[in-house]
Amino acid sequence: MSSTKQHVADAFNAMATGLETGAFAEAFPVGLTVPGSEHGEAELIRAAHIAARAHPGLEIVLIGGPKTDGFRWYEAPTLEAAHCKMEELLKSGEIKAAVTMHYTFPLGVTTIGKVVTPGFGKEMFIASTTGAADSDRYKAMLLNVFAGIAVAKANGVQHPTVGLLNIDGVATIEKALLKLQKAGYPINFTESQRADGGVRMRGNDVLQGTPDIMVCDTLTGNVLMKLFSSFLTGGSYEASGSGYGPCAGKAMTDVVAIVSRASGAPVIAAALAYAAQSAQAHLKDLCLAEMQAAEKAGLQAILDSFDAAKEGSTESVPVPPKKAVTEEIHGIDVIDIENACKVLWKAHIYAEAGMGCTGPVILLAGEDAEQARKILTAANYI
Repeated sequence: MSSTKQHVADAFNAMATGLETGAFAEAFPVGLTVPGSEHGEAELIRAAHIAARAHPGLEIVLIGGPKTDGFRWYEAPTLEAAHCKMEELLKSGEIKAAVTMHYTFPLGVTTIGKVVTPGFGKEMFIASTTGAADSDRYKAMLLNVFAGIAVAKANGVQHPTVGLLNIDGVATIEKALLKLQKAGYPINFTESQRADGGVRMRGNDVLQGTPDIMVCDTLTGNVLMKLFSSFLTGGSYEASGSGYGPCAGKAMTDVVAIVSRASGAPVIAAALAYAAQSAQAHLKDLCLAEMQAAEKAGLQAILDSFDAAKEGSTESVPVPPKKAVTEEIHGIDVIDIENACKVLWKAHIYAEAGMGCTGPVILLAGEDAEQARKILTAANYI
């Protein structure tokens, strides 16, 4: 069977065997803050009705907006007041999860979106979409992997496949994950549908939903969510997917899921079920378990090495005499490209940093290529 036909078959089988029953075991209270939508409060109320009909065991608790028959309701005149009431209800246990918009998470907490990809109608988790797992972009991208895996497991994907979006930083993250895998951390890498394969995901893989979890930095993930949710509506109304997702990370406390102020009722309704499922599956415990497994495999040492690489970039090294560059060395991350050149300069090898169509490259003379590869391999750049 061809790769494309296999993906279509897999998507069909997943739909046939994984249809939601629409019911929770018992009434499960999830808060929904109503103020702040660009589409008006009526859109949020419509979302609550959609979710309640689709999931009879889900109790939607409205926070703010008009008092509505059939729903428990708390007064909150503004979004800020709704956030305060939401936090109060989560703390007291009156709600077990919440869906809101324009909410600020503490550093160390990020959100994992869920979309339906257009290629084969496959669900894909995007790690991550809002918040920040760390102030350092590369540390955050690595931590997004564990948050994404935890959320996927909470939502019924027991052995999720992981792909890394081919953006700046991907080589660093790939090397880090391979180290963790070698040290015993269980991770299930996917393969790109492009002919050269690999864990680095291209645009085709984004559209096809090749991995269960697409790992990227938060800002890129946010853009992807916008595109997937509203590419058929022109961007002003988000109509598809389950929103920007529940928060995840070692520092998380309660399950708070995010939607956009541009999200429409179908997305918000799906986000309510997404948040409830994540909370019912004890997402906080799953996040902690993934982090502990990664830390056991040496995560902290890898995170510390990112700091060391950053410090090394300030070192001044004289550049050897210029040569005609005819060879390319691929596979070095943009974050490391300057330091990799300096390692070669120290060995009196002239090298230049460049950018090819698949990422950064080091350019050098043909007679230096073999020695340069040995040096860069020994220094753990390739």
